[in-house]
Amino acid sequence: MASTEPEREHREDEEAAANEDEDTSAQVAPIVKLEEVALSTGEKAKLYRFDKNGNQWKERGSGMVKFLKHKESKKVRLVMRQSKTLKICANHLVIATMSVQEHAGNKKSCVRHATDFAGGELKDELFCIRFASIESES
Repeated sequence: MASTEPEREHREDEEAAANEDEDTSAQVAPIVKLEEVALSTGEKAKLYRFDKNGNQWKERGSGMVKFLKHKESKKVRLVMRQSKTLKICANHLVIATMSVQEHAGNKKSCVRHATDFAGGELKDELFCIRFASIESES
């Protein structure tokens, strides 16, 4: 009988501890209230590179496109990051002599030549950007 007494006390201690853990009436109020803010980070698009050897368009990535202007030099770059990996798939200098044309009558797509270094060597490539939607300013 002596061996069951410590076991009973041990069970009672476990039950008391379990009852203490079940108290869920605590309310925690936030210290700071944050307002939801709409954030526009760029335009959604897909980037394609024309493969001269295969005579076809190859997808480079899809994500957000931004135009960034350097504060001091005033040079403008087109920068695009892939949506999931955030890897840069386009980082091209925009120059005044660059021509941008609508691609095959599609108002959501434009074609342009840009200098690219993605393959480890600097070369002129033909790119096409297809935007998710057409937005016009009033």
